[in-house]
Order: sequence, then structure tokens, then C-alpha cells
Amino acid sequence: MASVGLLYVGAVLFINGLMLLDLVSGKAAAVLNVFVGVMQVVFPTVIIMQSDGDANVIFGAAGLYLFGFTYLYVAANQIWGLSGDGLGWFSLFVAVCAVVIGAFQFMEPINDPLFGVIWFTWALLWSLFFVLLALGRTSITRATGWFTIIVAHLTATIPAFLLLTGHYDPSWAHAAIWAVAAVVALVLSFMLGRRPAGLHQQNNPATA
Repeated sequence: MASVGLLYVGAVLFINGLMLLDLVSGKAAAVLNVFVGVMQVVFPTVIIMQSDGDANVIFGAAGLYLFGFTYLYVAANQIWGLSGDGLGWFSLFVAVCAVVIGAFQFMEPINDPLFGVIWFTWALLWSLFFVLLALGRTSITRATGWFTIIVAHLTATIPAFLLLTGHYDPSWAHAAIWAVAAVVALVLSFMLGRRPAGLHQQNNPATA
């Protein structure tokens, strides 16, 4: 169930990245944010209800709410034209939680360094949302959009397919590859973000 949800996290991050690049309208993106947001609230609720009180299962499911509430918040901003600062500060909360959850991935009994790297990458992405939306640093809008698009596939789409097909390998070697890829993605995103924007550059983003 979690791997299915992860696949659609990739989809919604991809759409939200395109929205930051002003290639998808806010209201059009809001639809998928509602669908995935609801999914990311329902799935962990079902998992927790079926966990039999297993602390490890509950811990794993709890982090999914961070994504669900983010996407519902994005949808609300776009549908009702709200300011992005509230979402920005919530993104800071998500980033801090992602660092904590990521650190636990390296420890027993989880011992999944690859997902530790993925959680740290999400922490970095949500930190950019915080800087962009809460602090109003619109100069990083395009860089954040590109990073969102790349991270969508690096941390969600590809791992989801690996999990669904039974090819997921949480080894340190794969974790190192993903970590290098995340750094390259960040550098590349800021390089692409410095290029002139298109004719329809978005000046007041309120998304993540």
C-alpha cells in the first residue's frame, strides 16, 4: 500500500514542479493535489488501524501524513487563492520531521540507508519550499521547480517501481548513489533556475 502511495507522490511532485515553472496552472494542479492528499491521509490511517499497535509500523505510517497534509494545503491555496506563507512554515515543520525520520532509517530495526537518503532529500526539498514561501525568496522559484521535478522521480517514482517489482535494494551502495544523484540534482536545478523564465513566469507562487 505504501509503495502505491509513493508512486503518486512522484506524480503530484512532478505536477507541482511544473506549476512552479508556470507550465501548469494552479487550479489544474489542485485536482491531483486533492486526490493524492486524500490518499496520503487515508492510507496511513488504514495502516495504523491494522498495525495491532506495532510501534514500527505506526512510525512508518506517521510520516505519510506529512505529505498528505502538504498536498491538501497546496490544493487549498490554489482553489481559494490563499497566501503561501502558512504552507511555507508548515514546510519547515515537515523538513525537520523528515530529518528525524531519515536519521531513524539508518538505525535498527529499520536499517534502510537508501530511504534515509530519500528522507533527507525530502527534507532539503521542503526546506526550499520554506525559503520560497515563508521567507518570500522568489528568486529560487525556478530552481525549486526544477528540483521538485527531478526529486519527484528520484525519491518517489523510481523507488516505488523498484518496490512494486521486488527490485528494491536498501544497501549502502545504492544509498550512496542516491545521495550523489540528489546533490547533482540540486546543483543542476540551480543552474537551470538561472536561465531566463518563459513568457508566463509565475511571480507569486503559493505551492509546494
